[in-house]
Amino acid sequence: MLKVISLLKRKEDISLEDFRKWALEEHPPKGKALPGIRHYRMSVALSDNPAAPADAVSEMWFDDDAARQAAFATPQGKAAAEDAIAHCSARMHLLTEEKILIE
Repeated sequence: MLKVISLLKRKEDISLEDFRKWALEEHPPKGKALPGIRHYRMSVALSDNPAAPADAVSEMWFDDDAARQAAFATPQGKAAAEDAIAHCSARMHLLTEEKILIE
């Protein structure tokens, strides 16, 4: 299974409080609507640190990279990406395969 880890940096004109609301309440319905998504998690920094390279981490699981590409090619995927672009000054995506070491 493919896990997409995205490091998200908020735009400078967005407070951490507003970014938290967006990341935990407003954006998730768009992520949940992606066809073929298996799991979805969002973690947001607890304290404001403008020097930090990211303010949030998004984790999404898909069966494979073909499923991920297909999901983001849909209208729902394009809407989710556009929403992230509108709120983030930078996004870094890592395509990984998770290995659980302690459960």
